[in-house]
Amino acid sequence: MRPSKRIVAARNETARTGASRNAAARQTEDLATGSLASPARELTLEESLGAQVRQLRRRAELTGGDLAAAAGISLGMLSKIENGQISPSLATLQAVCRALSVPLSQLFATAEEQHDCSFVKTGQGVAIERRGTKAGHHYRLLGHLLSGPVVMEPYLITLDEDAQPYTSFRHQGVELLYMLTGRVAYRHGEEIYEMGPGDTLMFDSQAPHGPEKLIETPMTYLSIIVYPRQVEG
Repeated sequence: MRPSKRIVAARNETARTGASRNAAARQTEDLATGSLASPARELTLEESLGAQVRQLRRRAELTGGDLAAAAGISLGMLSKIENGQISPSLATLQAVCRALSVPLSQLFATAEEQHDCSFVKTGQGVAIERRGTKAGHHYRLLGHLLSGPVVMEPYLITLDEDAQPYTSFRHQGVELLYMLTGRVAYRHGEEIYEMGPGDTLMFDSQAPHGPEKLIETPMTYLSIIVYPRQVEG
């Protein structure tokens, strides 16, 4: 017995609705990252506490064996704590904190992972002077974050009529340039790139780099420098 046209239509509508929901779910899932980076993962309490213990131990210039002995626990136990592999008792954490001469509350006060944000109104960036900066090179820092595995330095750079070429900048990390106004011949290593408004250049900033020829001034461009954050201890 054939199903009625009404039933077939209802089934088709259900299938379309299900497909639409699945597509929407996939789209939402894709938008969760918005990049090729791995999805964000919050540290567990154990991992956060362990990282704090390790940082405090290194700051105190203690080896794992030194701290374990002072706290009256085994080196294996301390290693598991620092790697977030176990949930230590409060008594154990208190013994570790006593050995480190810090209050127990300090571990939990800093256990919550920070996710900083920086907002700078137009014209309010911090004017700074970078190493190697020449006359006519004006740098304005557009923001900074205090936490995270990397440091990002976004600069709005202006080169006026008095600016001189300078191609000896070298520093750790990766740099991205986005040209806003003017024109420049920009050197990176042995290569030279002529840049105008809308052009982008990204490079390993450990190679010598900088403006080789100022074709049209004044010029402005966005410079974003990213490098690993140095961990204390």
